[in-house]
Amino acid sequence: MKVLVIGGGAREHALCRSLSQDPAVSELHCAPGNAGIAQVATVHPVDQLDGAAVAALAQRLAADLVVVGPEAPLVAGVSDAVRAAGIPVFGPSGEAAQLEGSKAFAKDVMAAAGIPTARAYVCTTPAEAAEALDAFGAPYVVKDDGLAAGKGVVVTSDRAEALAHAAACFGASPGPHGPGRVVIEEYLDGPEVSLFAITDGDTVLPLVPAQDFKRALDGDQGPNTGGMGAYSPLPWAPEGLVQEVLDTVLQPTVDELRRRGTPFSGLLYAGLALTSRGTRVIEFNARFGDPETQVVLARLDTPLAGVLLAAAKGTLDTLEPLRWHEGAAVTVVLASEGYPAAPRTGDVIEGLAEADSADGTVFVLHAGTRADEAGQVLTAGGRVLSVTAVGTDLAEARERAYQGVGRIGFKGAQHRRDIALEAAAG
Repeated sequence: MKVLVIGGGAREHALCRSLSQDPAVSELHCAPGNAGIAQVATVHPVDQLDGAAVAALAQRLAADLVVVGPEAPLVAGVSDAVRAAGIPVFGPSGEAAQLEGSKAFAKDVMAAAGIPTARAYVCTTPAEAAEALDAFGAPYVVKDDGLAAGKGVVVTSDRAEALAHAAACFGASPGPHGPGRVVIEEYLDGPEVSLFAITDGDTVLPLVPAQDFKRALDGDQGPNTGGMGAYSPLPWAPEGLVQEVLDTVLQPTVDELRRRGTPFSGLLYAGLALTSRGTRVIEFNARFGDPETQVVLARLDTPLAGVLLAAAKGTLDTLEPLRWHEGAAVTVVLASEGYPAAPRTGDVIEGLAEADSADGTVFVLHAGTRADEAGQVLTAGGRVLSVTAVGTDLAEARERAYQGVGRIGFKGAQHRRDIALEAAAG
């Protein structure tokens, strides 16, 4: 099987790593890729938002499967262009991807399907935003309606800060739904869980839960980021959580989208809060999450390509149950100086080879990297690397991950030191 992965972050490196280990994969390609992905796949300098260019590349490569990683190409309809070329693609249509592309659309789907979520107001003016903030009270939750690379949400007890974020969203360029909109929600208490599910638009196949760390600094302090680390499994999660979410969230969402004539095929990601009033949906994403993908795929024992192809072809119901490695996985993100506000780039990264363990228990996944003419690997983004490790339990996986982090250096590197700390300590 020839597989083309679209994207160039650590999520795509994790996908490429798993696909490269699948005996069914004879050729692996990635566009545009990064310095790390280039070690396991042939990379191609294609604009990932250009559906026609992606489809043309897939045809030229005679790809048997295209896997679209990031949200922006999905919302832009890249999957539609590939499907129109007659090539199986893992990733929802542009219309179905609005489940992530518009939080207001997602709220409408959840309301129609009876899915438990936070009460919310969709606001289009500062006056509406102020009224909504006062209706809910602090802590305030203000979300940009459109895509914001994981950084469009502000949770604060400062009303002025909440209003300022809303104003910034209103001032943004109009999205597919018109002028800037914000969604203001009631605050959901309780720990957060990420649960991915692979679906062909009918059958829904949940993966194992993970937890990520959104804030930039230890102790969940600092600004929101795209994610600073993750771990799996969640020893504190209630028994039966996956089945509960499948029955009350994932399957009803897929059924509602199919009922609307916009079937969702690909990866459905439910961000959940385990509140004092029960499980609630915080948000949906239309693709694998980053950095949770790094730990979920590290635990997956079933070869990945066949599962993704079955989703693309509508045959998930024919697969055997997924197999999972025993033990745990932890990933720690190394970010550039200045991330998330103004990340510094262009610095030489040292220690990459030393961080990878010979036995495969520690491996480095590249996010924002590039290679220069001399072959040196340089920083090229905010989140630079995901150092991922597996172990018999969270404590061992965590220790190995931080040992790997300690072997890597670049100017101004920053990371959290408390990823999976509480869970590992019981």
